[in-house]
Amino acid sequence: MSTFEPSCTNPAAVLMLQGTASDVGKSVVTTALCRIFVQDGYRPAPFKSQNMALNSYVTEDGKEIGRAQGVQAEACGIEATTDMNPILIKPVKDMHSQIVVHGVPYAYMSASDYRKDFLPQAKQTVMDALNRLRDTYDIVLMEGAGSPAEINLKDRDIVNMNLAGWADAPVLLISDIDRGGVFASLVGTIELLEPHEVQRIRGFIINKFRGDLSLLQPGLDWLEKRTDIPVLGVLPYLPNIRIEAEDSVVLDKKPRLSAKDKELDIAVIRYPRISNFTDTDALAAEPDVSVRYVTEAGELGVPDAIILPGTKDTIGDLLELRARGLEEDIRQAMKAGRTQLVGICGGYQMLGTALYDPQAVESGLPQQARGLGWLALSTTFLKEKQTVRVQGTLSIHCPLLLSTASDSAFDPKPNIEGYEIHMGVTECVTGPQSSTEGTPGMEKMRSLFHIRRGDGTGFEEGWGTTDGKVWGTYLHGVFDNDCFRRSWLDGLRQAKGLTPLDSTFTVREAKEQEFDRVAEVVRAHLDMDQIYRIMGMNS
Repeated sequence: MSTFEPSCTNPAAVLMLQGTASDVGKSVVTTALCRIFVQDGYRPAPFKSQNMALNSYVTEDGKEIGRAQGVQAEACGIEATTDMNPILIKPVKDMHSQIVVHGVPYAYMSASDYRKDFLPQAKQTVMDALNRLRDTYDIVLMEGAGSPAEINLKDRDIVNMNLAGWADAPVLLISDIDRGGVFASLVGTIELLEPHEVQRIRGFIINKFRGDLSLLQPGLDWLEKRTDIPVLGVLPYLPNIRIEAEDSVVLDKKPRLSAKDKELDIAVIRYPRISNFTDTDALAAEPDVSVRYVTEAGELGVPDAIILPGTKDTIGDLLELRARGLEEDIRQAMKAGRTQLVGICGGYQMLGTALYDPQAVESGLPQQARGLGWLALSTTFLKEKQTVRVQGTLSIHCPLLLSTASDSAFDPKPNIEGYEIHMGVTECVTGPQSSTEGTPGMEKMRSLFHIRRGDGTGFEEGWGTTDGKVWGTYLHGVFDNDCFRRSWLDGLRQAKGLTPLDSTFTVREAKEQEFDRVAEVVRAHLDMDQIYRIMGMNS
């Protein structure tokens, strides 16, 4: 890692990556360039002034930022900070969002109030964060959002061309050829920008190309002649990129049917406000596992495990799950006898008997709802948000929760790491149950993890039935723990009469390998010498 010393007299070079639309690959290209600059001996840092995402990341000091910037910091080999994403927008329902400023909830606002009341004062917050990064690192890679040609938003833009002007940053414009209309997208964007904005665009990057480049070349020549802007590279379509995504639009491309060549079938319930869906990425990377996303009744079947993931609107998504008929599908799958039901964060809250929101924390209106009734728990939503990284150990041996062939999961050293992001407090219900018939009593439940705080104190976290059939936890990233993940999967295998596989891969090494793989492809297809010149640097 670089030993670069901060210098206020020589602020970092900046480079901004913008796109002709959302999901054209800005985040992945930015991540690749982060790794390339590290490989070239520089100390880069990512920056996105304003990010709208439900898939968030917890920094070392317990603050919340967009997941893309957290992952990009990992590609840079540095710890993520809130300066890398000072403003995070987390949609709660249509037209309303939770606004997070420097990792802490600031307010719930409508889209119109955000534009009218918040954006006019946001410039100082954004520029202070960017300048601190520029005083600390060699290069700051700035990522835009959506398109810079969104005419209705440009007057109060803080994330695209206005920001490029404030930072005096050169811009590379990325477009996705796989979705079609790449030349129209690039030229149309240029036509809708002001002349001074066009002058900032120093190069085009065409992403996700499949086929013979020689057939594309006449179009590239025309584009450069038409705009007087060079094409810096055409990046090939890369299937199965295993860099964590933050926008749930990527789930549209995820499978909805189980892969027939996989031995384990894991179904993830996809509700409208699903969050931190990357919790299952490590499962999907396992050689014997098929992870599929279920949205409608009749799709579930009888998988080996059902996962209820996180959500930004627990009660709303619970009611939607129920309205779609998925509650009954889950109950039918569990009756078959070999399926496990797992809840993470919001999904964990749903597994209980009741949910209460007396202070209108989630939806803007006080409300309560009957839970799914699989665990004797109730959740009350509070205004204070819990965001923290944690580590600990397994506290019990739950049959079927882990493979009986593995003892390593019970190593006394901390072997469970994760992070919490939630506004609910979940407690055991000790009295008579008034929820769904069949809710287990406390005598049939046990805690799952013993979590240790930095001050040496500890607490029990997560609950499950003693037979291991149903369990839940607030720990995001629980399946990124290699020993736990593989042992849990081997427990599912044993329940089917299959031989355990034991260790397959480590998440940390897989991440590093993927950063290097994508960086190698991007370096091979981009004019990196020209990019360094655009930044005013020698390669």
